[in-house]
Amino acid sequence: MKIGLAAVVLCVLSISAFAAENAAEKPQPAPATEAAKEACDCKPEKGAPLPLHNVEGCSGIFITSTAYMCNPPSKDKWFGLPTVEGHYANLSDGKFLTSTTLTENILGRIETGFAWEHFDLGHLPRKLTAATGLKVDRDAVDMLNANLRGMLVKEGEYASWVPAVTAGVHFKYNLGYNELNNDLGHTLSALGVTRKDDLEYTLVTTKLFKQLPRPFLVSAGVRASRDAQTGLLGFTRDYHATAEANFGLFIRDNLLLAGEYRQKLCNYKTVGALVGHEHDWFTVDVAYLINTRGVFTVGYGYFGQVLDTNAKAVWGAKFKWEF
Repeated sequence: MKIGLAAVVLCVLSISAFAAENAAEKPQPAPATEAAKEACDCKPEKGAPLPLHNVEGCSGIFITSTAYMCNPPSKDKWFGLPTVEGHYANLSDGKFLTSTTLTENILGRIETGFAWEHFDLGHLPRKLTAATGLKVDRDAVDMLNANLRGMLVKEGEYASWVPAVTAGVHFKYNLGYNELNNDLGHTLSALGVTRKDDLEYTLVTTKLFKQLPRPFLVSAGVRASRDAQTGLLGFTRDYHATAEANFGLFIRDNLLLAGEYRQKLCNYKTVGALVGHEHDWFTVDVAYLINTRGVFTVGYGYFGQVLDTNAKAVWGAKFKWEF
């Protein structure tokens, strides 16, 4: 089991957590939140709508998570209001990924999250038919994600330098695996991709640095998984551990620059140019805070080999709304 170190990329500041901590230390609100309120004419009690969601339905950026959670409830309530987000990523060669996500925050320390991912296979079914003579009817796969995360340690809970720490368990169910595997004469099983569903486990830590000229946030985590292409191809026999990280920097009070890294390991056999070896993923994103409820984000990423596609120039966009 090999864990690679990560460090290059994004994290959307959870200003709601930032504002709460600042309020405990000082009477004035956090700078980023204050400017956003004035610029957007928003309700003063509502913090900035951060962090975002990742495509798998957890609070994070695009492909990684943060220990911070979305839309916590007020102190006199148990449940926060729901948060939704829609994602689109174009991988070229006819392939694209869409995701619809929903999270609910309980007591500020528990997060339930759901995601429906749709991955269009582009030209791959036609290439597989030409190469094998087998008819591949399925041109896309869908995956359901159900997540449960708990914040083990709140940022600054025991000392000012202590980061937030969140652990999670994630159930993934690939709705297209059986049909695709059958169409290919059980080739996926022969390659080592033997399962349509599985559990993943994550541990993420996040720390906000307020001593810099602008707020700067860093997250790092580890993921235990048996996924093949994050589960969109299916799941293998053996667990492997991978690292991921992200950062976020407010260029302006309503404009966030973020980046992230996600390590990928390949636990299955490859088939020439049709099913290639997985590569680490990187993204760089810019998020615009429209108001204290909505965020629009655009991003550019490098995903390396994704099945038969060299996805070196992935672009995407997403929109999040907190109720």
